Amino acid sequence: MSDVVLSVGDSVAVVRLNNPDNGNALTDALKSELLDALRKVADDTSVRAVVLTGTGSAFTVGQDLGELHRALEENPETAGETVEKHYNPITLLLATMPKPVIAAVNGTCVGAGLGFALACDLQVWSSRATLSTAFHKVGLTCDSGLSATLVRAVGLPRASSLTLLAEPFSAEEAIGWGFAGDVVEPEEVEPRAMELAHRLAAGPTRAIAASKRLLASSPSRPFAETLKAEAAEQVALGMTRDHAAGVSGFLTRREPVFTGL
Repeated sequence: MSDVVLSVGDSVAVVRLNNPDNGNALTDALKSELLDALRKVADDTSVRAVVLTGTGSAFTVGQDLGELHRALEENPETAGETVEKHYNPITLLLATMPKPVIAAVNGTCVGAGLGFALACDLQVWSSRATLSTAFHKVGLTCDSGLSATLVRAVGLPRASSLTLLAEPFSAEEAIGWGFAGDVVEPEEVEPRAMELAHRLAAGPTRAIAASKRLLASSPSRPFAETLKAEAAEQVALGMTRDHAAGVSGFLTRREPVFTGL
């Protein structure tokens, strides 16, 4: 049985962490399969939206600590190499692939799993999900972009509390602090995520990719440079078929059909 299951249909890819008996813990095997799956959907031009979710009652409980313990016993100097080998490229793909990615957080979401979820463009949270940074519980610090995405979501003071104390919190609490997304009953998580994915898959793919680029770079870029970047994106998008279809649809009061071209 694969630790990650990839399925594609109607322009939507579902990437499913699939080791429920182990809480979808992030073993080297699962991380490698996840990275391969994300690379495939990022490069697949037929895929116009992606859903990342888990099987069972957990999105992921984070790093497999049993495997980490064995790696530390074998060679503590190389045990942390998984951050550069797996966590960084996985998180970067989620955040930067030129198509929208939705995290369908079906249950427990801890450590790197929380980093993965916040790296996605949209989130749907189970009302029964338990969330936590967790890193300090095992003497580590943030990875998978969490030191940036958590601050953007809830601000520095709250992010400091969630990271330093590493206490669990609920999806409802997270939304109150500034997390984005919908909180729904567990059985509604994947249907809601798929609804969003199909809606986005029918949208102007290149415009969505441009918006992802602009939003990701805006916090670190001077405002004048942001204006230049927006202008360049608009010029390029103004020559697309999707732009022409959108303008025509508005003028004729017909729903435009976007093709991603």
